[in-house]
Amino acid sequence: MKVRPGQARGQRSEVRGQSQLGSQAAFTLIEILISSLLMSLILVSAYLCLNAAVSSQKLIEPRVEVIQNARVAMAIMAADLRGACTLSKDFDFLGMQRTMGEVQADNLDFATHNYTPRRDREGDFCQVSFFLDQDPQSGEFVLWRRRNPLIAPDPLSGGKREEIARGLRGLRFEYYDGLDWYDTWGEVEKRGKRENSLRARSNLSGLPEAVRITLWFDPNPKTRTAAAPENRTVQPPERRPESRTPQTPPPNARPPEPPLAFQTVARLNLTARSQRTSSGGNAGDAASEVTLPATESGGVQ
Repeated sequence: MKVRPGQARGQRSEVRGQSQLGSQAAFTLIEILISSLLMSLILVSAYLCLNAAVSSQKLIEPRVEVIQNARVAMAIMAADLRGACTLSKDFDFLGMQRTMGEVQADNLDFATHNYTPRRDREGDFCQVSFFLDQDPQSGEFVLWRRRNPLIAPDPLSGGKREEIARGLRGLRFEYYDGLDWYDTWGEVEKRGKRENSLRARSNLSGLPEAVRITLWFDPNPKTRTAAAPENRTVQPPERRPESRTPQTPPPNARPPEPPLAFQTVARLNLTARSQRTSSGGNAGDAASEVTLPATESGGVQ
C-alpha cells in the first residue's frame, strides 16, 4: 500500500500536536515542590491542633474531677452545719486553728441533726468532726469526717471516720456571730474556766450564725495509689493550735502549681431560729412594759 506524501505529512503533524498537548498537561518540578510544601504545612498544622487538643484535655480532666470533689465536700459540710446543735454540756461548738507545716488544717467539732438512724439506740443526734490528715503512703492531705451517733463521755473522740476528699492543700473555717468574723470558736478548756475568764467575746460559747468554709485543692492531684480504709475507728487530731510538720517532698520534685480555691458560707438554721424566737419574745415583753402602765392608770406615766 502506497502512502502519498500529503498523508505522511498530515500524520506527522498530528503526532507532533499530540506530543505538544501531552507536554502542556504534565506537572513541572516547581509545581510538584510547591504542592509538597503546602501538603507538609497542612499536615504540620493538623498535628499541632491535635496535640493542643490532647494537651488541653489532659489539663482539664484533673481539674474537672477536683471541681466535682470540692462541690461534694462543701455540700456535705454545709448540710451538717445547717442542722448543727450543741455538742455537749462542756462544748457547744468547737472550731480551732491548726497547721501542718505550711498547710492550714483547721478542725471543727459540733453536733448535728442531719443524721438518719441506722441501728438501735440511735437518734437524729450525731457528733461530727471535720479535719485534715496526711496519707503516709502518698503524702496527700485527706479531708475526713468523724461521726459518732452515740452520746459518748468524750464528745471529741470515738466513732467512725470516712474519707470526704483527697488532694487538698488547705482547710480553713471562719465563724460569724452576727457582727464580726472569727478564726476560732469556743475553747478547749472546761466551761468553769471559761465563765471565770475576763474575755467577754461572743465566740467563746454558743453557736455561730454562719460558718465560712475555704478549701484549697491541688490542680493536678496524684494518682490514687492505695484505697484508704473507710468507716474505721479513729482518734481525731489534738485540738491544739501548735503546728505539725508533714512529710517533705523529694529534692528533685517540681514546684507545685497554685492551688484551686473554693469557698462557701453555711448558715446554721437552729441558731437563726432561736434568735428569731428570742427577738420575738423580747419584742413582746417590751410591748407589755409599754402598754401595761397606761392600761392600769388610765394614762402614760
